[in-house]
Amino acid sequence: MNKDIIIGGGISGLSFAMYDKGHDWTLLEKSDRIGGYCKTTYRNGFVWDYSGHFFHFQDKDIEQMIMRDMTSNDIVEPVKNTKIKYKDIFVEYPFQKNIHQLPKQEFIDCLYDLFNNDHKQYSNFKEMLYCKFGTSISEKFLIPYNSKLYACDLNRLDKDAMGRFFPYAEKEDIVRNFKAGNNASYNATFVYPRRGAYEYVRSVVQLLDQSRIHTSCGAKSIDLKAKTVTTDDGQVLPFDRLVSTLPFPMLLQMCGVDYNPDIYSWNQVLVFNIGFDSKGPVNKFHWIYFPEGKYIFYRVGFYDNILSTDRTSVYVEIGFDNKAVIEPEKYYQRVLDDMLAAGLIDPSQQVVDYETLVMNPAYVHITNASVADVESKKQLLAQHGVYSIGRYGSWTYCSIEDNIKEARALATSLR
Repeated sequence: MNKDIIIGGGISGLSFAMYDKGHDWTLLEKSDRIGGYCKTTYRNGFVWDYSGHFFHFQDKDIEQMIMRDMTSNDIVEPVKNTKIKYKDIFVEYPFQKNIHQLPKQEFIDCLYDLFNNDHKQYSNFKEMLYCKFGTSISEKFLIPYNSKLYACDLNRLDKDAMGRFFPYAEKEDIVRNFKAGNNASYNATFVYPRRGAYEYVRSVVQLLDQSRIHTSCGAKSIDLKAKTVTTDDGQVLPFDRLVSTLPFPMLLQMCGVDYNPDIYSWNQVLVFNIGFDSKGPVNKFHWIYFPEGKYIFYRVGFYDNILSTDRTSVYVEIGFDNKAVIEPEKYYQRVLDDMLAAGLIDPSQQVVDYETLVMNPAYVHITNASVADVESKKQLLAQHGVYSIGRYGSWTYCSIEDNIKEARALATSLR
């Protein structure tokens, strides 16, 4: 029987274990809790995730597996209601399909640039925005928002850095939307457990032999020739196959594979989860995007509106580059001040509780160089029985469901 070692107890690693039928597997998780970024805090009556995780099922088999023990009382399934705070108004998302909601002159500018566009060729993400949508749409929302999100110059990113998640729209779609709004996207509705995103993890773990899962047990190094893993506490574990969900450059370093670190970059996201003593002025929107630099955050989400609770409960996301040294408490008062200035809370509301966390990495920077390097290095590692999956293991932009599908595909191919 093959001896499989899985590094990483997030949704990708756990899913591979679930699909790794008939093999002797061991899962190593460095932290004291499984779940990766798919964890939930329950405190003072608030439900907070490690930022917003909302499931958009496309694969019926995965949907049935995840939701098998959940009843209608355990979940909510709202029609997504998201907005963009643009100057003094709220514009429906996506911005490029709703330019008719802008003040008249700005609408004319966007429309004119859309149909009189001198940008014809593109090789990176920023140029793609100009070519597809013209100067005004790009510079009013798409460039400033994504620059805040990715915390980098968008010229660095591959033209398809967001894949299917980017809300493309042809000119005809944009014009049609003036008359009959159609903001449908890949995630027009979403499913969310009332007890938070960790319920997804719990659902997978219940199908596993949990004695094979070892928390507080990280991998320190991997010997490709000897096919062994050395753990942080000095254990040397042999493997026939190893599946990693570590950030890809970390895996390369751990395996002693030469690579150019300049190829790999990413952002960090500082998340504030904040609960207030009462309901605030925002009582319908699920999350709001903020392109303007005067607000420190790029997105604020409302758990209370998703779960229909009677006290404002939010997640607040702030992007930093990967070299930033983040001290969360330095930003707490700025976050509250900016929320007040944006009309998200009112002066009478008091904070009951809050927590902070730093996601590092958060969103990887997908470039031509990183795509090519990941592909070639994955082929090299596979020759030694080492496979890398997940958002960070494949160095890509994907959903939780995509992580599960990738784990399933790898397990099937190796079976």
